Amino acid sequence: MSKLSTPGVTGNILSSDTYGAEKTENAPFGTALIRVAETNPHIVGLTADLGKYTDIHLFAERFPERFFQMGMAEQNLIGAASGLARTGFIPFATTYCVFATRRAYDFIAIGAALGQANVKIIAGLPGLTTGYGGTHQGIEDLALMRSIPNLTVIDPCDATELAQVIPVIAEHPGPVYMRLLRGQVPVTLDPAGYQFELGKAKLLCDGNDVAIISTGLMTARALKAVDQLAGQGIQAALLHVSTLKPFDVESIISLLRRVPRVVTAENHVITGGLASAVADAVTNGGIPVRMRRIGIPDVFCDSGSIPYLINRYQLDATSISAAALELVRS
Repeated sequence: MSKLSTPGVTGNILSSDTYGAEKTENAPFGTALIRVAETNPHIVGLTADLGKYTDIHLFAERFPERFFQMGMAEQNLIGAASGLARTGFIPFATTYCVFATRRAYDFIAIGAALGQANVKIIAGLPGLTTGYGGTHQGIEDLALMRSIPNLTVIDPCDATELAQVIPVIAEHPGPVYMRLLRGQVPVTLDPAGYQFELGKAKLLCDGNDVAIISTGLMTARALKAVDQLAGQGIQAALLHVSTLKPFDVESIISLLRRVPRVVTAENHVITGGLASAVADAVTNGGIPVRMRRIGIPDVFCDSGSIPYLINRYQLDATSISAAALELVRS
């Protein structure tokens, strides 16, 4: 019986999951936004009735005169943010990614991207970070946002990277779409040793047997997969790609020229996101590679607890290492 058909108890769909992290930080986005806003008076915050669920309530408490509650109206949220940007403000607009990308797609494309408005769209509950099923799981947002011209697309790994991304995108001119990890967020990357650079992938581990290319929270699981593989004598390289657009083709090509076996890992459907971007890069570069894709299959996902869903849709570290072993041994 496949994992997709294995019955099991779903558990509490309201429970948060920190993926077994030894260390977490509370609300790194909200904290970082306050820190940047203290020195930049042009930054304003907006949300669509989801302040405490996107951690921007911290900004609202600190700067109530610079915060706008738009209610359950995501199109108005993006429209108002785009208007504020045209008058010199730097709006950070938060909602769930399904509501931003599905309900306000045209407003992002035309109001923000076409006019290159300096809007920062902060999108909560990306992929399988909620158990509320297809209505709330933003499993295709990266594909939608990557297809829009002029739009920068970012999927941070952890609390460390989230805190580093905010000041960078505040200074970056033009519209940005960033996936949000909220609440208690795992700390995976060492703040003293890691530095986010817009548009640059980071080689976190090196090896010559197989390559793993990951984005977002899947990088934490990919690091565990690297350790599992090392225990079996397999040396894996791990490239973390937090910026999906602009895409760091040069780093992808450089890695896969010398390690032509690759597993991609993303908290997103396997069409239109990281795997598709990697496939485009190697095809355009004329590089022959063998590739396996770890991600959400072509389905609307079930409701259930996060650990249950991660196992059901094979987004865990063991599935990543198993795909890598298949490439090495076949």
